[in-house]
Amino acid sequence: MNRFWISLVLFCVSFSVQAKRPVSPNGKLSVETTGQGMVVYHGQQKVLDIPVMAMGTDTKPLKLKKSAKIKTDYKMLAGKKLRCRNEANEYVAKLGNGRQLVVRLYDDGLAFRYELSGLNNDSLPKEQTIYHIPEGTKRWMMEWSDAYEGFFPLSTTGKVKASRRSYAANAEGYIAKWGYPSLLEPTDGIFVLLTEANIERRQSASFLWSEGEDYYVTPDENKILVSGEWHSPWRVAIIGQLSDVVESTLVTDVCEDCKLEDVSWVKPGVVSWIYWAYNHGSNDYNIIKKYVDMAVVLKLPYVLIDAEWDEMKDGKTIEDAVAYAKSQGVKPMIWYNSSVGWVNGAPGPKYRLNKPEDREKEFAWCERIGVAGVKIDFFSGDNQMNMDYCIDLIEAAAKHHLLVNFHGATIPRGWQRTYPNLLTTEAVYGAEWYNNVPTFTDKAACHNTTLPFTRNVIGPMDYTPCTFSDSQHPHITTKGHELALTVLYESGLQHLADKPESYLAQPQEVQDFFSHLPVAWDETRLVAGYPGKFAVVARHCGTTWYVAGINGTDEEMTIPLDFFFIDARSVTAYKSITVFTDESGQQDEWKIYSTDRFPNKMVCKPRGGFVFMTK
Repeated sequence: MNRFWISLVLFCVSFSVQAKRPVSPNGKLSVETTGQGMVVYHGQQKVLDIPVMAMGTDTKPLKLKKSAKIKTDYKMLAGKKLRCRNEANEYVAKLGNGRQLVVRLYDDGLAFRYELSGLNNDSLPKEQTIYHIPEGTKRWMMEWSDAYEGFFPLSTTGKVKASRRSYAANAEGYIAKWGYPSLLEPTDGIFVLLTEANIERRQSASFLWSEGEDYYVTPDENKILVSGEWHSPWRVAIIGQLSDVVESTLVTDVCEDCKLEDVSWVKPGVVSWIYWAYNHGSNDYNIIKKYVDMAVVLKLPYVLIDAEWDEMKDGKTIEDAVAYAKSQGVKPMIWYNSSVGWVNGAPGPKYRLNKPEDREKEFAWCERIGVAGVKIDFFSGDNQMNMDYCIDLIEAAAKHHLLVNFHGATIPRGWQRTYPNLLTTEAVYGAEWYNNVPTFTDKAACHNTTLPFTRNVIGPMDYTPCTFSDSQHPHITTKGHELALTVLYESGLQHLADKPESYLAQPQEVQDFFSHLPVAWDETRLVAGYPGKFAVVARHCGTTWYVAGINGTDEEMTIPLDFFFIDARSVTAYKSITVFTDESGQQDEWKIYSTDRFPNKMVCKPRGGFVFMTK
């Protein structure tokens, strides 16, 4: 038999085997059951091994049976994409003891959860899910912390020394507790991003606990006793090329639809933020006025009055500050301590939101005096009590038409679809860290190019970007790099961190850019990039396209650009495309010019960046 016929036979056998597997609607992803677990394939490439998928003492081999065709079609008020559509083939495996595993294969990934019934005041059984990540696999994983503030360094091993702030290390001192999302490159050019979604009441969030090459999905503390039915959150793996990962809406696709009857009052926007420049809260009325006045000049809709407003100096009160902002046409937001995490030694106001009756009183007061939203800070991890508390806060805020920004909190797990008033969450090692330690100065540029492929994939990210001046520790990224972050990073409330005099000293074109900057996008596309090296993302709002790119290295870089996804006529002939970038050979100087077509490459200075904006 010649080579042609051998190849044809092998192809037919392979196709026949794959055809019998559970597959995604487009046939690109498939799974093969292996005892109690499964192996996930992208085409013919094995990309994810989940050797165990069980709860408690389940020992039955998986037998998946197709149960449904899932179609999602919904709108978001903010995010990377306003109209979200996806399809999945759903399969079910009976596990015994009133339990079943539900698996959905989407075109861009896998989601699964455990469903339990027949419970009678029972404790929840232990989840047994394992992801097997072989040594040698490229990965970008973050050491877990309750505020999810850490780097995503490239590694090919799980044997990474734990930091001194580590919450859990193994006997050898290596990190054992890892946070979501975790990005893997199991085969060249194909990526897997692991996370979870749709945390509901009576559930805790989870983390990954590593033992050698096995990474156990480990739910945080949950002491509830359950009767009747219960299900776990969705375990999610986004799979494909980097563009598939960056552009995916899978985290919200598997979540409950919007629970708010009226969302007309939910307005995303850019925020003037008081804290970063002074490394201090907002107890000085005159400083608050400066940030309100900046918002007026730059035409920003919001100002955030941060911590310590309950200790206002010089006889002023928070009501005075709120009244001044409103008189200038700027919507004020105010800060609260959640009072479950950092309390002793932390700023206030404290203990105003913990009890339902206190929370109701406080949020009613906020609504009455004209506060538009609340930033709630310093949570204490991912246990069930914290998750329920977060949902309580979002729902109570919605009742009083308050936007929500969670800081010092867990990562987004899809609440932004169910509760659109949750417009952003910190859960990132962001610009605030220039205030805290010198480490960020040298690592920020590289770190910034990992975030579009990791943390920001799963939901809005309050990085507090775009600082042209220095706070406690200097930055060495360029002005072009900093400006690009406002587009590169998606956040329904985009907080500008620098001081007013810094922004107002920039060229008029830059100030005008802030005045027109959208924070809710019709579409997001990855143009080019690789984690830790460079990233270029294009987003459009209406007919206006914004393209932002950054160089994460210390060397000059020529970045190739391809805008195949934009209408061909638009690519070659806009009335005008404004380009913001760094002047070559000059120290931290702008180069701003107009052109009538997108370039096919950009030369980026070390740690530099650029933005295109069409007209």
